[in-house]
Amino acid sequence: MKTLKTIFILTLSVAVFSSYSCGSADDENEENPPLNIQKPLVIAHRGAQSILPEHTLEAYSKAIAMGADYIEPDLVMTKDSVLIARHEPFMSGTTNVSELPEFAHLKTTKILDGKEITDWFASDFTLAQIKALRAKQARADRSDQFDGLFEVPTFEEIITLAKTTKSRTGNPIGLYPEMKHPYFHKQLDMAIEDALLSALEKAGLNNEEAPVFVQCFEVAPLQYINERSTVKLVQLISTYAVKADGSLDFTVPDGDFISYAAPFDFYAAGDTRTYEFFTTEEGMRFTASYADGIGPWKPFIISYKQDTDGTLSLLPSTNFVTLAHQFDLQVHPYTFRNEDEKWSTNPEEEYHLFFDAGVDGVFTDYTDEAVKAVSTWKPVKK
Repeated sequence: MKTLKTIFILTLSVAVFSSYSCGSADDENEENPPLNIQKPLVIAHRGAQSILPEHTLEAYSKAIAMGADYIEPDLVMTKDSVLIARHEPFMSGTTNVSELPEFAHLKTTKILDGKEITDWFASDFTLAQIKALRAKQARADRSDQFDGLFEVPTFEEIITLAKTTKSRTGNPIGLYPEMKHPYFHKQLDMAIEDALLSALEKAGLNNEEAPVFVQCFEVAPLQYINERSTVKLVQLISTYAVKADGSLDFTVPDGDFISYAAPFDFYAAGDTRTYEFFTTEEGMRFTASYADGIGPWKPFIISYKQDTDGTLSLLPSTNFVTLAHQFDLQVHPYTFRNEDEKWSTNPEEEYHLFFDAGVDGVFTDYTDEAVKAVSTWKPVKK
């Protein structure tokens, strides 16, 4: 258990957090000393999902082969309390469940973070039933040629993959699990926090030295884990709405997910703080009391404004990274996608913009692009 987790910075030189120096050996002299910094981490968002269906062992393996430092499984629970990797508790968008008549009766309506959803929920399926499903590409603008080929993996299977595989540089593969909608699971008498802690303990990964970050958009689950474990924790924050002037919008349209703008456990408890709170000095201090890092949507760091003719232009980087670092919080923004050209039509240039802004890692759908960008980035001493 930790309070202000300042120890975390001291552990960055171990495991996959290896430092590198910029410049050649010829440059290493007193007049032109090298810059010794931590290279930004490449976090494979749901695996190599730009190529293969997300959250499959095959997608994670592909991302590892491309050079990822960490793989990111989103975790939900089955009816028999097994952690599996799906982006949401409902599954029609990422599996073939809607095509299987034997599961037609399991389609149901539930309230998730304030929004009514009619779909097939993992919490109504046993693991055996989940294993009858096959994953599919979640995005219409990406290839579906591998749809129907791969199983939905358990978290235990993903841990085994990570522990039996090395990165390109010979380092351990890091795990970056996200607890999806813990409040929703709690209402179903499912304790996703305890299941995650148990899985990490069984694998010998339930400690701060392990190459593991546990992330969540809610607050209480992270605080709960912090009281029981030293594993590294990351508070996610979002909004998904940018005003024309580039400022972020923390209001929620009627009928949408409340968690887009505020931690749902805050909302459920009557706490009116939105994710905007976490961008303040008070909010960063609060976050540092239980977490090691903060994972913002990209516009929290570099936003963009829209002119009357629809033209987008980037704004200067905010003080978000500087403020987070003042409280020893790592900053891992999400999500870098080649299809999203708001920041640049050149992916490498976009990564470099955020590296220059001081981020410590990036969530990416395109692992190979991120790995290349890390290798070509030339930090400027400030």
